[in-house]
Amino acid sequence: MPPADASAEPGTAPDGGSTGVEDTLDLRLTEELLAVIAEERGSGAARAHAPSELLGDPGAWPAVRTTAGEFALLPVRPERDLPVLSRWMNDPAVAAFWELSGPESVTADHLRPQLEGDGRSIPCLGVLDGTPMSYWEIYRADLDPLARHYPARPHDTGIHLLIGGVRNRGRGVGTTLIRAVADLVLDNLPRCGRVVAEPDLRNTPSVSAFLGAGFRFSAEVDLPDKRAALMIRDRTYRDQL
Repeated sequence: MPPADASAEPGTAPDGGSTGVEDTLDLRLTEELLAVIAEERGSGAARAHAPSELLGDPGAWPAVRTTAGEFALLPVRPERDLPVLSRWMNDPAVAAFWELSGPESVTADHLRPQLEGDGRSIPCLGVLDGTPMSYWEIYRADLDPLARHYPARPHDTGIHLLIGGVRNRGRGVGTTLIRAVADLVLDNLPRCGRVVAEPDLRNTPSVSAFLGAGFRFSAEVDLPDKRAALMIRDRTYRDQL
């Protein structure tokens, strides 16, 4: 159960100290990667894989217009995305909560069970105006170990995320994209009545981002690796919050 690290402030560690991260260390994506992603989004090649019986195919969910730009989910392909994801995981502001810093093999080992599993968790790149800038995991919370720690309902769907580029942190982008992804889940998974998340309680920017995105704070839960804030967005109230 990796944490939902929505919008950790650049240069801020969990204890409030500096991580030494500077904006100049933001990810510089290659033109080749951007071209491949643009081609896949345009041609539908990213949707060549079989949809999950549990979660469908987030790669087929339509792009959405947000105040931050046009946003879409793109299922992870390690041969294309591993260097990018590993670099994000080695950003101290991300590593403080995800705990996946190290060589690319560490990130690959984290992705493998999802990519080779039964489809109960799908790792995705978040692409904003054509540029990959975030990582998302869409997962069946009712089939996850998290369900042992709260009164789960059938088809509860969870999200984990991190914002990869420091220029997109601390200015409301996380809140905007959390709302967009929660709406995508509810729009494309009609049997899902609630979207849930469990950010680390220490990660106050993340908790605030979920609150701003229409989630409600449900409870504090003690998970094996952290004390978390259980955040819930109800389908019933999505138009009011």
